This record gives sequence, structure tokens and C-alpha cells, in this order.
Amino acid sequence: MTYSKNFNIPNLLAFIRLLLAPVMFFLLVNRDHSILEGIHYSWLDYMAAFIFVIASVTDFFDGYIARTFDQITTLGKILDPLADKMLTLAGFLGLMMMDRASAWVIFLILSRELFITGLRVSAVSAGLDISASWMGKVKTVVQMIAIGFLLMEWRGGEEILFIALIFTLYSGYEYVRDYFKNVKM
Repeated sequence: MTYSKNFNIPNLLAFIRLLLAPVMFFLLVNRDHSILEGIHYSWLDYMAAFIFVIASVTDFFDGYIARTFDQITTLGKILDPLADKMLTLAGFLGLMMMDRASAWVIFLILSRELFITGLRVSAVSAGLDISASWMGKVKTVVQMIAIGFLLMEWRGGEEILFIALIFTLYSGYEYVRDYFKNVKM
């Protein structure tokens, strides 16, 4: 059996994040499902928040390990942002469906995420590298903090969500600006 460079710890961590996102979403939106019968809603929040924290930690470590040990792969470049999007999508949609997050803010955040993902695909096909910018990384961290606060219903969650929206829209602007600076039309 030959060793595949795609089979590495960073890609495994991203794949785990892909699997955890739907589990977290299930806990948020299927509270009356028979397999959850008898579990108080607050415990479902704790379980969803725990899964979210574990998944968020894998996001940090997959990037750190990939860069530190030169394990960056094409699969990882696809899997990591996909796992991030699935995790934030699960969190934001679940929170919106539970009336813990503004539908308009979630709509704007998710629209930006979809648009920038499409722009990045277009950039790759044009031979451009639009890796995550510093502001894009800050945006992700603030989004994750907002999701955590809203999951736990802590004070300030809505305000942090609004701050996440500002970072999200600004980092989207940076991606669009950089794309049009570098694309040959």
C-alpha cells in the first residue's frame, strides 16, 4: 500500500469537522426527535456547544499542523474551507431556526460566504491564489465566538453577531477588491 500525502492529520481533522457539523445541527433543530426524548433542551444546547468547540479547535489545529509540518495539500485547501462553511452554516441556521439569531444578519453572512466561495473558485480557475486573508481569519474567529455565545444564550451574543457581520462584509469586500486587482479581464 502506498502512502498518500492527502491522508494526513490536517485533512483528517477537517473531515472530522465535516462530520460534526450535521450532528450539531441535528441537536439544534430536532429537539423533539425520539432519540433525544427525555433530554432537557439546556443539555442539548450544552452538547451542541461542546461539539461546536471541539470542531472549532480542529479548525485551528488542522491549519497549524499543515503549515508547521508542510502538510498543505490540494485536498486540504478544499476540505478546510468546506468544513468551516458547513460548521458555521449548521450553527447559524440552527440558531436562526431557534429564534436566537436575526434572520437578516444570517442571510447577509451566508450570502457573503456563498459569493466569496464562488469568487475563490473563479480565481483558482484563473490561476489566482486567494487564500484566506488576515481579515478572513478574524472574521471566522468572531463568527465562531458569536455562535458560541448564542448557543449558550450568553449576554452579548447578538452584539457579537453584529460585529461578526461587519467583519464578514468587510473581508468580503477585501476578497472582491483583491480579485479584481489581480484578474486580467
